[in-house]
Amino acid sequence: MSKPVIITCAPTGGIHTPTMSEYLPVTPNEIAEASIEAVEAGASIVHLHARNPEDGRPDARPETFMQFLPRIKQSTGAVMNISTGGGLGMTREERLRAAVHASPEMASMNMGSMNFGIFPMKDKYSDWKHEWEPEFLDMTRDFIFRNTFADIEYAMKELGEGHGTKFEFECYDVGHLYNLAWVIDQGWVKPPFFVQMVFGILGGIGADLDNLMHMHRISERLFGGDYEWSVLAAGRHQMPFATQAALLGGNLRVGLEDSLYIGPGQKAKSSAEQVRKISSIVENLGLGVATPDEARKRLGLKGGDKVAF
Repeated sequence: MSKPVIITCAPTGGIHTPTMSEYLPVTPNEIAEASIEAVEAGASIVHLHARNPEDGRPDARPETFMQFLPRIKQSTGAVMNISTGGGLGMTREERLRAAVHASPEMASMNMGSMNFGIFPMKDKYSDWKHEWEPEFLDMTRDFIFRNTFADIEYAMKELGEGHGTKFEFECYDVGHLYNLAWVIDQGWVKPPFFVQMVFGILGGIGADLDNLMHMHRISERLFGGDYEWSVLAAGRHQMPFATQAALLGGNLRVGLEDSLYIGPGQKAKSSAEQVRKISSIVENLGLGVATPDEARKRLGLKGGDKVAF
């Protein structure tokens, strides 16, 4: 029997800006509501960023996260996964502040430095809601998203050893898989590992199904039976890649962080709408959708009673 599919939902992220969609959650209340609705729709993990409620800018302050984390916990049984990616341009310490404060079951960990080009999105808009948005996008022409081995070690020891937090290892290219294998060899993390393969970001591996198959084969070779794998793809590739991951026995991630659309030219009104669509696809394939407790067991998480919120 195939294992139930673990659905992660990323409701807001730190890439899209408020001008791009009126449905993008910005305030703590909006992020909480979006997350709760996504869990009700079938997500078992919620991958969380925060935003400044005044202008929608990525916000790493623990006090902003704490305005929605307890509410989501009280309203759902979901696994809450706090991003350590933060917003592009933040320091290592800024990116970890919320996770260190909240001591979550899970946090994201980017597995390599890379060009992270979101500047092409700037050309699609002319009237901006906030002055910071075009500058934020354009600066990625000359920007390296830093995740050195020292940064990775710092995060893993601070959160992993210090808080018992496990990681969503975000791998944007094949080399990131080998970085993770090296980290495992150092003994910094223990199985089971949760590998999130990311496709379609300018600077990372392209959204080509051959690339998905290759990343999957390499992961099988490197991690064997000690890992769970998941797939996310940017923009229009979101649903096809999520579906392919389910067909291959993997897990998947959807949400407005990764795509603002539910179909060609049609904006998603919520991340829950995307979760409902992929949940229906998964079930129509004859597969199950994992509950939060099933996800916890398979990922070896410490439990929601051991977080600091």
